[in-house]
Amino acid sequence: MSIAQNKKAFHDYFIEEKYEVGIVLEGWEVKAIRAGRIQLKEAYVIIRNGELYLIGSHVSPLPTASTHINPDPVRTRKLLLHAEEIGRLIGKVERAGYTLVPLDMHYKAGRIKVEIGLAKGKKQYDKRETEKRKEWERSKQRLLRAR
Repeated sequence: MSIAQNKKAFHDYFIEEKYEVGIVLEGWEVKAIRAGRIQLKEAYVIIRNGELYLIGSHVSPLPTASTHINPDPVRTRKLLLHAEEIGRLIGKVERAGYTLVPLDMHYKAGRIKVEIGLAKGKKQYDKRETEKRKEWERSKQRLLRAR
């Protein structure tokens, strides 16, 4: 079941591979995410010291759940992935000009997981071509339904 999606990522990037990773959260963040108060639109993933970090995701704190602490809505959150897979990602990101973007946040077996994608940036003409193709598919479906 999806909590939040980053639809902008599919518009701005070609997604080559997808990985499902865990995320390190604080208690107030889990409660806020379960309430749907997360935004992944401007978020991205970096690799620092052989570890993955999610930067720029915004978790709005609940007014009742975080009264005893001072929450930081855009703090850097660590992502959990096997070291072997991180090593492969480091090679692809540094060598081939790829980037890592969060695509989706969802539940799996009671835990919150993040799906990240190995992505290559689209040029402006690629974005226009994708939009034209989507519009053509929509109009084709309308024509088939009208028969």
